[in-house]
Amino acid sequence: MSLPHAVTLTHPRRVERLVAGQATSDGAGVKLTRVLTQSLQRRLDPFLMLDAFGSDKADDYIAGFPDHPHRGFETVTYMIAGRMLHRDSAGHEGLLENGGVQWMTAGRGVIHSEIPQQEEGLMEGFQLWLNLPAKDKLCAPWYRDFAGAELPRFTTADGVEVTVIAGESHGVRGAVTREATAPLYLDLHLPAGAAFSQALPAAHNAFVYVYRGELKVADTVVPAGRMAILANDEGSDGVLIEAGPETRALLIAGRPLGEPIAQYGPFVMNTEQEIYQAVADYRAGRLAA
Repeated sequence: MSLPHAVTLTHPRRVERLVAGQATSDGAGVKLTRVLTQSLQRRLDPFLMLDAFGSDKADDYIAGFPDHPHRGFETVTYMIAGRMLHRDSAGHEGLLENGGVQWMTAGRGVIHSEIPQQEEGLMEGFQLWLNLPAKDKLCAPWYRDFAGAELPRFTTADGVEVTVIAGESHGVRGAVTREATAPLYLDLHLPAGAAFSQALPAAHNAFVYVYRGELKVADTVVPAGRMAILANDEGSDGVLIEAGPETRALLIAGRPLGEPIAQYGPFVMNTEQEIYQAVADYRAGRLAA
């Protein structure tokens, strides 16, 4: 097995600001933390939402997410612990388990459900919403399950274990690539005191979410449960992450679309008129036809 390519940065990014997630519930009462909220959609274009969920109390997750519609974007669900069954109106079905990823392109419309397949134990993971460009918003729905063992991984010389869900890191290509938004989605497991460098185009929006431990970006300490929005400094070529204690974090980046964003619940389009059409199609049973 060849070693990952080394990355040397000359102008790493700094942290623009830290964001604390908002406790909320969704679906049929699943408790979660909304890390990337609607107010940050323009700043973190092309990303629309990031939810973190994690509980060993069945009442917090057992009802799951019964049938609900989507149009105009993609969802990326990353399950760290637990079992969730996915079904949708396009005929797709899959069991998402420990370490697995479910990537769904809603496109012109799907109605789907996500129901826990456990009655006890820990359920933990993330759901990221990735926008689609206007030209693709009404594309045919697409779906893919990736078992944890299928996801590309590598370990750096510093002992950092990296799972490449999307994009490319250190010469390792991820499970999914997208031309328009060029998403990078990494899960980083850093030993205490380890450092990790990742090249990033200066114009791409990027953030780090710490879900265990604590790390430092430039001179800013980022504790667990915080998202660090990375500054888009002119001439910056990437990000340098340094762990304090043993740390786990997501590094997510992408090319902004720069298009209008109109959202009404599970529909994300470019104009209000397109939202009205999505609602009308859903009510008439045409959304997933």
